[in-house]
Amino acid sequence: MRGTLGVGESYMDGDWDAESLGAFFHHALGARLRCHPLIRLNRLAQDVYARIRNLQTRSRARAVAEEHYDLDHRMYALFLGPWNQYTCCFFDGTDQLERAEACKLEMLCDKLEISADDRVLDIGCGWGGFAKYAASTRGCRVVGISLSDEQIAYARDYTQGLPVEIHKMDYRDLPTSRHGPFDKILICGMIEHVGYKNYRGLMRVVRSVLRNDGLFLLHTIGNRDSTPVVDPWIEKYIFRNSMAPSMRQLARAAEDLLVIEDWENYGHYYVPTLQAWHDNFNRNWEAIRALDTPRPFDERFRRMWNFYLMSSRAAFEVEDLHLWHLVMTRYG
Repeated sequence: MRGTLGVGESYMDGDWDAESLGAFFHHALGARLRCHPLIRLNRLAQDVYARIRNLQTRSRARAVAEEHYDLDHRMYALFLGPWNQYTCCFFDGTDQLERAEACKLEMLCDKLEISADDRVLDIGCGWGGFAKYAASTRGCRVVGISLSDEQIAYARDYTQGLPVEIHKMDYRDLPTSRHGPFDKILICGMIEHVGYKNYRGLMRVVRSVLRNDGLFLLHTIGNRDSTPVVDPWIEKYIFRNSMAPSMRQLARAAEDLLVIEDWENYGHYYVPTLQAWHDNFNRNWEAIRALDTPRPFDERFRRMWNFYLMSSRAAFEVEDLHLWHLVMTRYG
């Protein structure tokens, strides 16, 4: 009766377990249990609230950074690859996470046609993996922005000595900042925290700071359905005030502002990505648990993280979720 929130919290509390958590979610999602009337009723209040209010205002945009991205980076380093890519990696001809990260970064640079003369903007730059890769392999200048203090501090150190600037900034402040215009713009795994009511505004921002002959690449999780909110358990424990966009929501946001030149789906690569993160997380759990941090990583955190990784993996496996690349140019 409490839907996924009840399922997730009872798992975190140790009330139930499964021989294979991944198989459990694959069967549950494949059976379309989320369409059950009780589950829909459970989400009704959350859906209505999200339609009445803007869950991703400036003040609320900080919530996901504080709750999720400001966790001790050493924890993330123990399950991510060397380029700190906390988005889908491309397992194209490889089964190694390290190589899959490089394949993904290389494709981003290729699709943006980055050259040494370019000024590149990375909106939601994370721990600076793309900025470092692009600057070191293409010789371009990169400006990265983020709202996470932990990510900003790490990214500045990580990209030291390269033509990279990392700034704490809300994307809404870009048009009045001194940083534009840009030849190329990347949003990789950030629009999921923007909210459907702000997609149009984000597209306006991108258009305003993109040169006339520039390229914009959007790398995002995609939702098969148009919804105003994320799953209730994910909302409470993982990504506050977040949601994955649908094709309709993105197309409407770009209309008359940007031309969608190319749209591709790489969702199948998220299955091995999430499996690799899950395996690394559990292989290194003792080291993660031993980290001296203000927010200790206990057994409930371990179960929460496994629930998150395996439920997400199954969502991509049954194609409830996708991973999209949209290449766009300025309209007109």
